[in-house]
Amino acid sequence: MTAGTTSTRGPIAAARPLAVPRRLRFAGREVPWWAAVLVVYAVSRLLTTALMLALFIAATVGHWDFASPRMNPTFFTFSGSWDGSYYSQIVEQGYPTSLPLDSDGSVQQNPWAFLPLFPLVVRGLMFATGLGFYPAGVAVALAFGAAASVVLFRLVAARAGVSSAFWATAFFCFSPLSFVLQIAYAESLFFFLMFAALLAMVHRRYWLMLPFGVAAAFTRPGALALPLALAIVLLVRYLRVRRGADSFLPREPVTMILTGGIMAVAGMAWPIIAAAVTGTGDAYVSTELSWWTGFIGKVAFVPLTPWFLLSWRYLSILGALIVIGIVAGYSWILTRPSVRALGTEVIAYAASYGLYLFAVFLPQQSTFRLLLPLAPLAGARGLTRHRKVRRVTLLTCIALQPVALVLLWFIGYP
Repeated sequence: MTAGTTSTRGPIAAARPLAVPRRLRFAGREVPWWAAVLVVYAVSRLLTTALMLALFIAATVGHWDFASPRMNPTFFTFSGSWDGSYYSQIVEQGYPTSLPLDSDGSVQQNPWAFLPLFPLVVRGLMFATGLGFYPAGVAVALAFGAAASVVLFRLVAARAGVSSAFWATAFFCFSPLSFVLQIAYAESLFFFLMFAALLAMVHRRYWLMLPFGVAAAFTRPGALALPLALAIVLLVRYLRVRRGADSFLPREPVTMILTGGIMAVAGMAWPIIAAAVTGTGDAYVSTELSWWTGFIGKVAFVPLTPWFLLSWRYLSILGALIVIGIVAGYSWILTRPSVRALGTEVIAYAASYGLYLFAVFLPQQSTFRLLLPLAPLAGARGLTRHRKVRRVTLLTCIALQPVALVLLWFIGYP
């Protein structure tokens, strides 16, 4: 694929976003850039659907035990296992006003761990079309997966050029965990909102971040990465202004502070809402901890400790050293010239989202799924510049899709 835009030169991307040409040469033809992206997305969904359908048919015919228990098994309920069932409960019954407790008085798993925007959108589609939850949930996920792919392309193209954007989008669409783009989960909606907010940040349209950032805060945990990233960008720009390398528009710092503050308040609102509705002050945190019990037992939540709690439990000092190595390795990746070329905003976002995962998330089988919001990093020239690297990366992504599906549907859970 070719276009008239080249990637940025030097270790740090220029402040002004690159222009995206209206038409690209794709598969031997000149087509609108968004059409090229949607073709890639459609092909990726056909592949993933074929893999999922083959597994579903084989499992049904062979009477395999599914990791997720399902009533009235169909391909759509197969596409809405585990978390999808909680979203279904929210759509049909709302959130419980009292928390379910086990015999020891500890909070059990319940819908308060899942935020309301995705089931609200699905319920709207159900009302408009008469579809059941699972078909409607898959349809919403597919639609927002397409939207997320389009926005991701624009985001990476604004900093690294069209070629890198195209390959970053292809890696995203064909990634081993790309099945989340078409199952009844909130992931694809969350990707779209986070990428759109980040794109607005790149273009310095800070007020435009607000609707996307606030909506993301009620879609999935992790949206607090946006106000933290914006704070980092504000600090970096302030230092550049002092050196004469940048300038602020009138009231621009105030806009950034207000936007970040509102997004931060939205990001912290759900635990308060859960507490108000259930009458339990730690309703949300206790609900989230109920998912940890099977891995590390009953523990209190202390930020920045979950990775160490899990690693120490199973590997002792070696586990702690592995965690330190992972943190150091990720920090090193963010300092590489090809990654820094993606721009201050993308690096600040990647650092902030990585900090969120490290601070509050217990690593387990969902870890790789939760890494997908970091897809803009796939636009780094180290992955996209060389044909052989691109080909190997894409083929590896495709080859790992059936592996991930088998592991998560028949051994673990997605």
